[in-house]
Amino acid sequence: MKIAFCCTNTKAEPWLEAFRQALPGVDIWEWQAATPGQAPKLADHAVVWSPPQSFIDEQTQLQNLFNIGAGVDALLKLNLPASLNIVRLNDAGMSVQMAEYVCHAVIRYFREFNHYDKDQIEQRWSYRKPAWRADFPVGVLGAGVLGSKVAQALKQFEFPVNVWSRSPKQLPGLTSYTGLEQLPAFLKASKVLVNLLPLTPDTENILNHAHLSQLQAGAYLINVARGKHVVDQDLIDLLDQGHMAGATLDVFRVEPLPPEHAFWKHPKIVVTPHTSARTLREESVAQIASKIKAVYAGQFIEGRVDKVRGY
Repeated sequence: MKIAFCCTNTKAEPWLEAFRQALPGVDIWEWQAATPGQAPKLADHAVVWSPPQSFIDEQTQLQNLFNIGAGVDALLKLNLPASLNIVRLNDAGMSVQMAEYVCHAVIRYFREFNHYDKDQIEQRWSYRKPAWRADFPVGVLGAGVLGSKVAQALKQFEFPVNVWSRSPKQLPGLTSYTGLEQLPAFLKASKVLVNLLPLTPDTENILNHAHLSQLQAGAYLINVARGKHVVDQDLIDLLDQGHMAGATLDVFRVEPLPPEHAFWKHPKIVVTPHTSARTLREESVAQIASKIKAVYAGQFIEGRVDKVRGY
């Protein structure tokens, strides 16, 4: 078994050491492009994050790409052989982190902690009138592994929680909406919108003026999926017009977020540096190693991506 490791902006050695411990006897190495005239070392499988097209072109014997994250949009932009499978992480510790982040953002908005931050700066002792949870229904766009975990976590705080997904999902205690025909009803039923959709041609720019304006007055957006889901100016316009109360954004069209971008200084926007759910190396290695073992045992592996749907 031969495995190539090709992960952009990732220190390879800790990952290689962990994989060698998890898969003893397996030949695993960090990929470097072959020099002209040199025969490339070919792998059976690859562990990747945003690999270049040259890697795919060179590694002609690959059977599976094991992505060290949940999002696979960067891989789907590449010219991939039809026979090459993409396998994403199911969770690997990310869902709990995501639930923490989203719950914090929702509660911060619901309890109006931003006003207390301002009070502290101005040394003012004041109270905010308690709000009713029933008046703050939360809508979760995307009901996969991460979305389901987030929705269930929010339910523990007794918020009304709605979920929307492309295919039918039945989650205990939650109201489910399915398909484009039910998207308007889902949006109108939500005051807080949490985006956890995969980025596909169908979902790019889905958080636009037409959709965001259907949210309840005083709506709040939390985007922890991909920056290209949001039409930036549409969001700013709705915030400035008062239809939306604010937004917490962890992902952006260009990362790092350029210094001149309006999001940085907008008084109703909280910016974080794509940190809502980081890949945890130990959990990721254990999961990928388990999947690789399953491949060689002829067993079914979870997380295979449908290249047409994009997830």
